[in-house]
Amino acid sequence: KSLSRSSVRSRMSLKPPKAYNSLQKGALIWDPKPLQVKKIFEALKKGLNEYLEAHQAELDYLSGRHKDTKRNSRLVRCPFLSLCPLPKQIRSVERYIRKLEFHISKVEELYEAYCIQCRLRDGATNMKHAFALSPATKASRESLVELYKNVQECTEDMCFIEGALEVHLGEFHVKMKGLVGFARLCPGDQYEVFVRLGRQKWRLKGKIETDDSQTWDEEEKIFIPNLHEKFEIKVTELRGLATILVGVVTCDSINFFTTKPQAIIVDITELGTIKLRLEVLW
Repeated sequence: KSLSRSSVRSRMSLKPPKAYNSLQKGALIWDPKPLQVKKIFEALKKGLNEYLEAHQAELDYLSGRHKDTKRNSRLVRCPFLSLCPLPKQIRSVERYIRKLEFHISKVEELYEAYCIQCRLRDGATNMKHAFALSPATKASRESLVELYKNVQECTEDMCFIEGALEVHLGEFHVKMKGLVGFARLCPGDQYEVFVRLGRQKWRLKGKIETDDSQTWDEEEKIFIPNLHEKFEIKVTELRGLATILVGVVTCDSINFFTTKPQAIIVDITELGTIKLRLEVLW
């Protein structure tokens, strides 16, 4: 293999792979998802490039202002010119651009390594199927054992790279903007909203006031994105000691990797009579 398992792990800061219990007691199966990883990688790279372009435009603007200031002001003769706010802003933006460029290169490196392991695993899997159909000989059995080992190693490497890639996904800042229900929402109604992303949970309660405004006990939550999980949102109505399920929906996070805050309106009921409004900032 062009990238051995030891080299993949030694060059990267890695999380443990996601292992799932198989039907056979004591055995573990890793389950990489190349198509999902590809979609997240493309969305992540696009979002990072958006940030890079925005800060490059800011740098160009600040540099232009700085040139005009040096040309038209007496500050050009000032020995403390480097201490003025504008040069400090320029240096700050330059540092951030370098960090973004490194971030993008690291993400590309991880995904390239992931693709190599994926192709190696596919090749070993195809060869394993071919040997399984051939007449059973000592040589073919030995080859099958070796191929099975190669498939397991590539699969394990892919899961470790997935864990390393997740470190570079950033954060989602989710803000509660309230429920929309028109005639369905009445003063005095109380609701509970439960948002889950993998093992991360956010439970908040709200009340419809007499002036139709809404009060919620929490307004913002930070979620750490991952490659495989979607947002699961459940809304229940609280009536004394009883709870009535309003609806459960899932929301993919792939469109949240962008520079601008995303306004999300989710249909909680099948007919859309109650909607949930959220804002997500990456």
